[in-house]
Amino acid sequence: MSSSRLQRLTIGAFSLFRRLLGRAEAWVRARPALQPWLYGQEEYREFNGWYFGHYGEHEKMLADRPRMDFYHAAIARHIQPGDRVIDLGTGTGILAAFASRRGAGQVYALDHSAIIQDARNLAAQNGIERVEFIATHSTEFTLPEPVDVILHEQMGDWLFDEEMIVNVCDLRDRLLKPGGTILPSRFELYCEPAKVRDERHVPFVWELEVHGFDYSSLEANRPQEPGYYHVRGGDLGAIDYFLGVPEPVLTVDLLTLREADLPKEVSFTRTVTRAGRLDGYAVYFRTWTDADLSLTTSPVDPGRAPHWGFRVLRTDREDFKVGDVIEARLTVGRWSRPDTWRWTQLKRPVPAGEPAASGKSYGS
Repeated sequence: MSSSRLQRLTIGAFSLFRRLLGRAEAWVRARPALQPWLYGQEEYREFNGWYFGHYGEHEKMLADRPRMDFYHAAIARHIQPGDRVIDLGTGTGILAAFASRRGAGQVYALDHSAIIQDARNLAAQNGIERVEFIATHSTEFTLPEPVDVILHEQMGDWLFDEEMIVNVCDLRDRLLKPGGTILPSRFELYCEPAKVRDERHVPFVWELEVHGFDYSSLEANRPQEPGYYHVRGGDLGAIDYFLGVPEPVLTVDLLTLREADLPKEVSFTRTVTRAGRLDGYAVYFRTWTDADLSLTTSPVDPGRAPHWGFRVLRTDREDFKVGDVIEARLTVGRWSRPDTWRWTQLKRPVPAGEPAASGKSYGS
């Protein structure tokens, strides 16, 4: 057998394998009862412990001035002298140190990664008192009496993707006093139609024509992998502008939220206030503790917390003019699993109520 024929057979077999794998994944995603078996929280817990056990991630978080200023101010305002506090995912112990210096009576600083030994040493070096560092996962931690405050920074790029809801709400239900405080507890999730700066714009391959070479036939082979349609960014120069006025697609409060109450589908519209090309939906979040104290990861806010990335859910190119209405629907298997997010984009002209002119689904 010639080497070229063998190469063709190998490529063909690999392509078939990828297609079958994609179909198998789609089959599993359509059967939620199987997902905990295949994608258990134990696997994420192990990854999380490894990932946050390295200095590199903590360097980025500690150097994030908006992040650190927000937490320093929130703790100064909302933790009272004598409060008993759980610091969930303490990392290097900086938030526990803020709480101690505020006068907290006792801080229980939890972390299941190797970084906790550094946190102990740093606390001793900096004269931090009344902090007990405990090497455990929060779900395995218990106390004889409830605490006044749960302090955490469990937000991921997609807001929910670091199991914030599961972990914080578990502690809330077991160990927070009635009327106690969660810092922070209130969150807004945004999914905004956005135009990428022209020099940063990367179209789908089937949208390209390079010096007369046409790629449009590749649209028939649209990838099935969800990650192909997700773009991560953190550069303020990446997003040019939003096509409409931002509004949260979801608002939650960890003091009252139950994971089962989260919707599996969110529909939203934006009236175009700035004409341009739609390149995708920018996903980011905002949290706040007071009217004048908030933290955002918005890609168009110069004061954004930079260590978090924002995500862009890609779409085929479509140009919109002022007054057009963009309709979108976001369908979610689990909010903490962005690979289960699917989105559908529809365009319709004003006046409202006319049939949709076009529509396309993404992420599967």
